[in-house]
Amino acid sequence: FPKNPELTIDEWKTHITHLLELGVTSIAFTGGEPLLKEGIQDIIAHAARLKAHVITTQGNGLVVQQRPPKLFLISNGALVDDKVLALCRTYGLHLSMSLPGLKSYSYHTQSGSPDTILENFRRAKTYGLQTTVNIAVTRKNIDELSGTIAEALLAGADSLLINRFLPGGRGLAFAKDLTLDVAQVNRMLDIAEEVLAAANRFGHVGTELPRCCVYRRDYRHLAVGNRCAAAQEFFVVGPDGHVRTCNHSPRVLEHVSQIEKLKDNPYWTQFAFRDYHPTMCQTCTELFDCDGGCREGAHVLYGDPSAPDMLLAPDHR
Repeated sequence: FPKNPELTIDEWKTHITHLLELGVTSIAFTGGEPLLKEGIQDIIAHAARLKAHVITTQGNGLVVQQRPPKLFLISNGALVDDKVLALCRTYGLHLSMSLPGLKSYSYHTQSGSPDTILENFRRAKTYGLQTTVNIAVTRKNIDELSGTIAEALLAGADSLLINRFLPGGRGLAFAKDLTLDVAQVNRMLDIAEEVLAAANRFGHVGTELPRCCVYRRDYRHLAVGNRCAAAQEFFVVGPDGHVRTCNHSPRVLEHVSQIEKLKDNPYWTQFAFRDYHPTMCQTCTELFDCDGGCREGAHVLYGDPSAPDMLLAPDHR
């Protein structure tokens, strides 16, 4: 990604205020690692003091309510301490922490220990926080996935967010070592469902999967999505204030100060109107329930959002 001067704390506050005025109702502070951002506490406090306009359907009409936005902190967990936990409790943040394996943790992170993350889940529970464990599944950690999920839930995680590894950035150099094939993706889903069912907890897959690559349709504790939510249900504002369709996207769009221009941006509208289905998917009977996998993942790997998902590419099947 291009590196430009970061927004100041005051600029972040101004833009967050404007986004809520435009209808944003939830904000996730992520990265990179958001806890490395100087002034992140002030930004969170400002967001928590604002009011979001939430529209819900009640009976035959629409009801507009004003309430604080839902706030999420998505961290690798290494810097989570009592001050961070107190911050989450004060401002009602839902805390998510990453646990990419147990024995394989150091391989994936190159630092730290899974014991630190598990202890942070235990401590978060004493603060009364709702927490999610984030697990990116690779060829290196899938064999210990059952134990990884179970340990996180036993430590106090309330829910699971699970993803297949998607190559990007430095991860492109390790794509062949880490990327799952179709059989491994289905194994990932089955393992997650089994552990969640045993613990009576729930989770979801964060990145959409092609329906033709998912063998089962009867998951009860794991929500598996097949449609891309980028530019429709969420978008990303980067450190320099530029908007991207999602956190996987390499395409930098309008600056958040001119966010209204997105409606005329051809790349944005390609996602907003779902004009990106791969040619191989055009005749599929499930086209309107499936976007053929991760569109930005395809963009990163093959240079085009309408390229096949990596699971449908010959070298990954």
